[in-house]
Amino acid sequence: MRILTALLVLSGSLVIGSASMARDLHLPKTSAAELKQVCEKVGGSYSEGGARYGCATDCKGAKGTDCIVSCVADKPCDAQVFGGKRARTVEQALLPNKKK
Repeated sequence: MRILTALLVLSGSLVIGSASMARDLHLPKTSAAELKQVCEKVGGSYSEGGARYGCATDCKGAKGTDCIVSCVADKPCDAQVFGGKRARTVEQALLPNKKK
């Protein structure tokens, strides 16, 4: 009985774990000013350094590092998103579970 219970717990953990894994995405080009505006709108933390700028949130509308968008001028942005649907915009990447 203990073995069956352990297998069920392990199976459930694997299913839940795979659903919450991060996705790496490519998003359209976004200027530093545009990203900063979206970042403030979603409650994230904006930062700049060298040629790169980015925003990070907890994926729920507060500062954190679970959902990240990172950009370089004149190139598509990269995003790492936990959960939610496939993001197509910077805002969707920073708040993946927001209802429309």
